[in-house]
Amino acid sequence: MSKKIAFFDIDGTLTSEIDGKIPDSAVTSIRTARANGNLMFINTGRCFQNVGSRFRSIGFDGYVCGCGTNIYCGSEEVFYTEQTREVTEEILKTAREVGVDILFESKREVVFDNPANLKDPRAIRQYYLFKDRHYDMEHSPDSDDFTCDKFVIWVETAEKLAAFRKVSDKYFDCVDRGGTFREFVPKGHSKATGIKLLLEHYGLNLEDAYVFGDSNNDIAMLEYVNHAVVMGNAENKELFKLADYVTAKASEGGIEQALKHYGFI
Repeated sequence: MSKKIAFFDIDGTLTSEIDGKIPDSAVTSIRTARANGNLMFINTGRCFQNVGSRFRSIGFDGYVCGCGTNIYCGSEEVFYTEQTREVTEEILKTAREVGVDILFESKREVVFDNPANLKDPRAIRQYYLFKDRHYDMEHSPDSDDFTCDKFVIWVETAEKLAAFRKVSDKYFDCVDRGGTFREFVPKGHSKATGIKLLLEHYGLNLEDAYVFGDSNNDIAMLEYVNHAVVMGNAENKELFKLADYVTAKASEGGIEQALKHYGFI
């Protein structure tokens, strides 16, 4: 059996779109595919500290985190890029002037600016999810040593988003995650650039790569490979046009179905 390498988004792909749990069939099939000699990687917008033990315990060969800004092979960090303090300050200043809820992310921490004054219900809900997980979010973004790898915002109007992007577009690509939610990834980085680095690292060809995703920040990797799997629960139906294979919903065994389809298991 020739070695293949697979990359899995987390939210809505590894996890059920219904309750956020990891289906047992996904865990078993990924472990079996790896036991069969294939490489299994997470490829997520989450930064490394936000890839919790429930994901790591599945058993992966490594992680592409923060949309390609931080990459691990096993426990070895093979790539990392972070923003300067100057860029972080400029983004923070603009977020405050425009009036958007902002969450800074890095491999070390997640930090909201002024969490007591968050406006968007999704931002507030995310803050309390992190609180429930006992995340330490006390590092002030005004501190001289504070930087980020990437960030997300919740923005009320198209006018506010346009004003914010007059600054952010100098440094970041904006990913529309639906509704008021936008994700900002450093220019030159994506889930696809993470795949490219790992293919070179392992001496594999593009034909050996398979990706699994369900949302707009997966578009770069879905477009990059020949074997693109889109989960049946993808909210943006345009993603299906990028698929080599549309599998079942995450909650209905979609990971296992696709791994069987491609001969991983």
